[in-house]
Parts: sequence; C-alpha cells; structure tokens
Amino acid sequence: MTTIKDSVHDHIEVTGVAAELLDTPAVQRLRHVRQLGTATLVYPSANHTRFEHSLGVYHLADAALGHLGIEGQQAERVRAAALLHDVGHSPYSHNLEAVIHRYTGKYHDDVAELIGSGPVARVLSEHGINPDAVAALIAGEGQLGQVVSGELDVDRMDYLVRDAHHTGVPYGTIDHERLVRELRFVDGELVLDEGNVQTAESLLLARALMNPTVYNHHVARIAKSMLRRGVERLLGTADVTPAELRRMDDHDVLVALRASEATTDIADRLSHRRLYKRAVWAEMDAVPEDLLDAGHEEIRSHERTIAEEASVDPRRVIIDVPGRPTMRESSSRVLVNGEARRLGDQSTLVKALRTAQRDQWRLGVYAPEDVSERVGNAAIRTLGLDLEDTLVRDTRPGIHATLDEFET
Repeated sequence: MTTIKDSVHDHIEVTGVAAELLDTPAVQRLRHVRQLGTATLVYPSANHTRFEHSLGVYHLADAALGHLGIEGQQAERVRAAALLHDVGHSPYSHNLEAVIHRYTGKYHDDVAELIGSGPVARVLSEHGINPDAVAALIAGEGQLGQVVSGELDVDRMDYLVRDAHHTGVPYGTIDHERLVRELRFVDGELVLDEGNVQTAESLLLARALMNPTVYNHHVARIAKSMLRRGVERLLGTADVTPAELRRMDDHDVLVALRASEATTDIADRLSHRRLYKRAVWAEMDAVPEDLLDAGHEEIRSHERTIAEEASVDPRRVIIDVPGRPTMRESSSRVLVNGEARRLGDQSTLVKALRTAQRDQWRLGVYAPEDVSERVGNAAIRTLGLDLEDTLVRDTRPGIHATLDEFET
C-alpha cells in the first residue's frame, strides 16, 4: 500500500493494481500535464496536474465502490480505470484536444492502444485484468463505466473541487463526500438516492459558475487559441507528427514551439504573457446562425478574409467560436418518491442555468494589440455581426464587450 498526501482529500491510500500502475510511464507523464492548461495565465496558483487529479478520481472511485457494494475483481478494474482515465490526454489537457482529434481521430478517452501494450498492460495482466475491459470503463461503457465517466462520475466530482481549490475561487465547492455516499444503481443506471435533488443541483451550479470565471475566462481562451494555432503550424512543418504530439507533455510542446522558426513568436508570446487582445467579443444573438456551426476550414477562410480587409498578416487573426452551450449533467437521475427522474425534468434551476449558459457565450476575434481595432472593424463587416444594440465599444482599442464584461 502507498499513502499519498493530497491537497484536497488529505491522505489517499493506493493499493492493489493501482499502486503498481502509479510508477508506469503513462501515469507519471501526467505529472507534466497541467490540469487547466492556459488558465494558469489567469490564476497563477492553478499549476495542479492531471497526476494529482487522477489520484483524486481513484480515491473517490474507491469510496464509491464501497458504498455501492462492489468488490473483488470488478472493483479492481474500476480502480485501475479511475487512475488511468486521463492517460490519453494530450499536452495542455483539453486545450489541444480538438487539434489532436482533427489529425488522429482520437479523443482523450480513446486509450485502448495506449494501455493495451507496454508497462501498463503488463501490470494489468499480472493482476488478471484485461486492458480492453479497463479501456471500456474509461470510455463510460457498461454499468460500472458510469462511475468513471458519466453524468454523476467521480471525475467531475474531483476536478470541480480541485480546480476551485487551486484557483482560489469558491464556485466549485461541492459536497463530494455526500455525492459519493448517495450513489445507487437502479435498473443498471447510476442515480442519487432519495432527498438529493439539491445535491445534484450543486454539481450543475458549480460547473455553471466555474465556466465563465475559470474554464472560459477570456484570457485563458485567448491563450488557448494562440496555443492551438502555434501547434497547427508546428504540425505543418513536419518536425512533429500528430502521434508524437499526442504523447508529449506541456514542456515538450513549449520547447518544440520555441525551436521552430514558424512558431517561435507564439512560443515567446505565451512564455511572457504577451497575448493577443479581443478585437471582437460578441454575444450569441449577434452572431449569424451559420457561423455558430462553421467548421475549421470555413473559420480559417474567414480569418484570411478579415486579414486581407484589415491589411494585416493572416497569421495575426484568430477567430474563436465555442461550441453551442450544453449541460450534460442535467440528464443525471435522482430518486424522487422511488422513481428515477432526470434532473432536467425535476429541477426548476436547470432552465435558469441553461439561460445563463447562453448569456455567457461569446464569440471572440483576437489579434495583436497594435492591429486589434482594424481587425475588429473588419471582422464585424466580414462576419456579419449584429452589434448595434447588444454591444458597446470598450475604451481599450478594438475591444467590443457587454457592459458587464469590462473585467481586468
């Protein structure tokens, strides 16, 4: 048994197959992948890693298995899946996932080939555990897969508390111990026991508050967009392959960006926090419907058009179109009078949070400060943005924002 002191859960006891998986290269690599990627440029203390988070998920999964009465080899598979659930993450966590998927077709939970050979597969086999079965749990398949990846999974419970702790914001605080204790299986579906509608709502509320303040903070989004653009250029040089990129850590990527002439400017800007500025920051209602669902190549085409109209280098224009707002947690189920009901059908809070998500959504156009006003004006005309009534111009050059968006 290995006992590890954790900043969130105090002491975590790691036993069995998980204890042997700890020192495999795939798990140790996660020490060098930040949990929140570029959010550290907003919250300097947010330097926690996927390794810490994986330990926390293992700890909560172990507690959940005890409350659910799952024992033996079944439980060991879930513990292994909990510890390994993030080994498929690319560097900078979710920041580069869209780029990796575009080149490889793999998301971070597609781990079958990563754990199907080498040290991880050897450890699992020595404990009589099929790596494919663990990969299936990580993908959320089967009844027990819901514990690791689902609407009420322990992954979410750990990262909300951990991210709030390390950023210093109070919004992600949830009663994760109660959430774990109240989990039940009803007809093969993971639900919260009677009297826990508010407990389930706390997950929704925590995520809804963390989104604009941490996960989608405008500075983190700008840095993420710059990082993605730099990595795309790096892959275009043939110095790094998509498969190699996927297995890099944060430090490897920054070194590679610095070493390539095509990306050295992006690397320098990210290293010294000389980020692009918001040339446009537009609400959803101001954005044409077809732009909301535009693909990668269409967006790049818009960037070139904007750059041409603004007479700037196309590499200095970035359009950032987030996905449409979703609330996966609202489909989680809670027992009410003995019946498993969807939280979205039971909770009046869900509708308000969905409205808040839409209100918080922003399209961004980013450019270096010296050209941001020109780029902003060109983007408004080119993209057909309707900013007349919904937005006002900030005192800073090129920025368009709602009155409540003038944060530092």
